Amino acid sequence: MDITQLILDDHAEQRRLFAILEQIDPKDTDALTKVWGRLSAFLDVHAEAEERFFYPELMKVGEAANDAEGNDAGPETIDAIEDHNKLRDAVAAVGRHKVGTKAWVEAVGKANVVNSKHMGEEERQGLTDFRLNASLESRHALAVKFAAFEAEHITGVKPVNKDPEAYVEKHG
Repeated sequence: MDITQLILDDHAEQRRLFAILEQIDPKDTDALTKVWGRLSAFLDVHAEAEERFFYPELMKVGEAANDAEGNDAGPETIDAIEDHNKLRDAVAAVGRHKVGTKAWVEAVGKANVVNSKHMGEEERQGLTDFRLNASLESRHALAVKFAAFEAEHITGVKPVNKDPEAYVEKHG
């Protein structure tokens, strides 16, 4: 088991759930509510799991991969935490609209865009960086913690934005 693969698997599930939402008739508010409830909880739990387990370890070994700035994982981690905050805000914005309305559908679309941009960067930068610089044993140990955390919080976590610079200072 490898934390980078678990994160990729989560990303695939997030993409799948956004695609499902796009295919549900806006009048079927019951189905939309249920699928969005699952997706929004999943997004929050996934971000929190990354922040607890993945990014602190990335900052210890990372050297900035692909188009990441700098020569360590600090800048890419700051960017990721900022992205997680933007995503939490986008998810919260969905809740300000009546399910199935044009405004709700647009808010879900905006959350999808924020999430997609973040996942693409993370896959090119942080995950690549970690695969190149972390041992298989470390990747496995983190995967176990990551999977257990997500299983324990299957119904969600309280979404809390974090100060990216303070996060990097704490974990760097």
